[in-house]
Amino acid sequence: MSPPPPPDDGARAQSAGAAGKRTARLVGSSVAGVIELFGFHPVDTVAKRLMNEPGQIRVPGAPMSVSVDAYSRVIFRDAHASPSALVKYTSLFPGLSFAAGYKISQRVYKFGGQPIVTEALTRRYQAPVAAVVGESRAKPLLHASAGALIGVGEIVLLPLDVLKIKSQNNPDALRGRGLVSILRTERLGGLYRGAGWTAARNAPGSFSLFGASALVKERVFGLERYNDATFGQNFVASLAGGVASITVASPLDVIKTRLQTRDFGSTVTGGQLLRDLLRHEGPTAFFKGLVPKLLVVGPKLVFSFTIAQHTIATLERWFEASSESA
Repeated sequence: MSPPPPPDDGARAQSAGAAGKRTARLVGSSVAGVIELFGFHPVDTVAKRLMNEPGQIRVPGAPMSVSVDAYSRVIFRDAHASPSALVKYTSLFPGLSFAAGYKISQRVYKFGGQPIVTEALTRRYQAPVAAVVGESRAKPLLHASAGALIGVGEIVLLPLDVLKIKSQNNPDALRGRGLVSILRTERLGGLYRGAGWTAARNAPGSFSLFGASALVKERVFGLERYNDATFGQNFVASLAGGVASITVASPLDVIKTRLQTRDFGSTVTGGQLLRDLLRHEGPTAFFKGLVPKLLVVGPKLVFSFTIAQHTIATLERWFEASSESA
């Protein structure tokens, strides 16, 4: 029996290109996750603590006034009274180990996985979607839909997110307990508390993030290939996506954060929290922390999304050129 013929140059180049895309997405999203973690973990802690604060942030005895001192007590907690700025700053880094595992995994999954889902949806649904909404709207819609699917699947990483949020807002629930101890007593079910609310929040949030970004590249910059965007174009597209995502997801994000902050073993449901929030704090509570989140968490998302998109596109072009020259 004669040996099988060696693969032709076209098949070899195609295989190298596919491998290059996988590597580019892994490296690009990992870089974005690491930079975001060390650059923005403190502001994420600030936003989570503001969102989790029940009632109005006011000076005791002066119900209509707000002071720097009142916000300081919420943000810095036990370190509030310390005269050291360094002590206050380091108090904003609780749960860094959990945050590292979660944030890097999340960015690899989200920014690296969304292009894969987009390609799959495009191969199968590009023609029928374009026939309904038009060619110019089909690509952004498919990008947004892929983002929504990725957002729902993100609940797989929920245990790491729960531990990170508890360490930021309710450290007493974790004090003296290692990961093995937590898993032994709580099982995975306890760490997946709020999974439904998380999926409900992630789907429209990720839809808006990737959809708005793609829409800007398509309509504003007229790009046929989104990977050809410059760094500045990626930044503008990421800015639109980040603002849309945070605003759309804010109401469900408040419920999700409060559910995940509660002590292990708590039987309070998302529905109960929703009713209590409306009864005691009113509809505006759904947007608690939105302005600080847009100001401090928004740049984090925009920055990491820009870095991920630009790095992935640059590496993909580099691998593509290398496979063609080979």
